Parts: sequence; C-alpha cells; structure tokens
Amino acid sequence: MEGMKTAVSAYQTVQIDAAVLGASPHELIGKLLARAMEAIAEAKEQIQTKDISGKSQNIKIATSIISDGLRSSLNMEAGGEIAANLDGLYDYMLRQLMKAHAENNTAILDEIVTLLQEIKSGWDGIKP
Repeated sequence: MEGMKTAVSAYQTVQIDAAVLGASPHELIGKLLARAMEAIAEAKEQIQTKDISGKSQNIKIATSIISDGLRSSLNMEAGGEIAANLDGLYDYMLRQLMKAHAENNTAILDEIVTLLQEIKSGWDGIKP
C-alpha cells in the first residue's frame, strides 16, 4: 500500500489532474508511464530550443515519476524476477536521464521513451 501512496504522491507532485485519486493502481501506473514519456518529449523539444529551465523541469518531473512513482511501487517480494528486472531498468533510465540532462543528448531521451513505451504497451495488455 505504501508504494501506491508514493505513486499517488509523485503524480500529485508533478501536478497531473486530480482525477487520479479515483484511478485503480493499474490505471495509475499507466498514467505515470504516459506522463513520464510526455515530460521527456517536452525536455527533448526544450533541448532543441535551448530552453534550459524548461528542460530541467521536465527532466525533474520524469525522474520523480520513474523514481518515486514507478520504481518505488514495485513489489519486490511478489513481483519476483519481473520486479527485479523493472527495478534495474528504472535504475538505468534514471542514470540515462541524468546523462541526457548533462549532455543535452536527445538520442538518450529517445531511448528512454522507447523503453517506457515498451513497458506501457506490456502494462496496457495486462488486465487487473
């Protein structure tokens, strides 16, 4: 339950619409994945337009969602190998986000969006 509270907190922190409070845990994770991809796409655009402040804000949003929402909501005991693999993947994404931020590297951001799209596609295919 604490992972769910953390995910809701991350969602509120990045100021997504309040309708999330009525979302199921499954829907919430889908919304978090979508919002992380949105923030990264916006950061990529801001790198291209040299909007450093906007880029920083969107990298921070994506980092918060991945770390405080997605990663912290993993149930390592019940999730077994899948949860462990996702934890490693989220850790990789967080490190890559920092690298992309420091280097203004849009190719790295594209890679992270691709990984998040794959996770979201699998997640959307699961019915709770």
